[in-house]
Amino acid sequence: MTDRAETWVAGLVTAREHHHPENLSDLLVRLARTTDRKVTIRDIAIALQDRSFGAFLLVFALPNLVPMPPGATFILGLPLIFVAWQMMASPGGRVFFPRVVSDYGVEPQTFEAIVKRLVPWMRWAEKLVIPRFWLFESRFAERVIGFFALILAIVVFLPIPLGNWPPAFALALLGFAHSQRDGLGVVVGCLIGLLSLAVAGFVVYTALAVVALVI
Repeated sequence: MTDRAETWVAGLVTAREHHHPENLSDLLVRLARTTDRKVTIRDIAIALQDRSFGAFLLVFALPNLVPMPPGATFILGLPLIFVAWQMMASPGGRVFFPRVVSDYGVEPQTFEAIVKRLVPWMRWAEKLVIPRFWLFESRFAERVIGFFALILAIVVFLPIPLGNWPPAFALALLGFAHSQRDGLGVVVGCLIGLLSLAVAGFVVYTALAVVALVI
């Protein structure tokens, strides 16, 4: 009887941790305590598990929000496409990178310095993006989000003047909300994503109309 009670309590604790996951900032701080070896991409993906899709969408979307020379999205957009495609099609529960990428790591001191700079900003954001209304528990729902993220990632990749920043912002919000299990944030990210697709479509339509007039 005692064993059953302990099992039931353990199940409740596990369920609570699943619906109220560890904040990304706390997870990074915990990883930064690793002092005996390099912290690799694989370490981060394993630590995040099923939240790795959203976390890496955020990581790879952020550089696309910084002003870059024309053509930079051809390089910066590829990792987004890779992560979004895995979110949609991967049979596993987390992101899997090629070994050459997974084995890439930084020294513990460097990783700790990076974390110290990121954590204050992340903890501020985590006050707004919190676990709530999580209706995307199933792998099917995650695949649907991944399909939409893939469309946004392709738009980020394409050379559309003024059309790359909005979908990159939507992906950053979508990824952060997914990693925090914030259902409301995911919905907002999807709505912003739809608006960004409309903006990109308008830009392309206008450009084609101008070219047609000139020709």
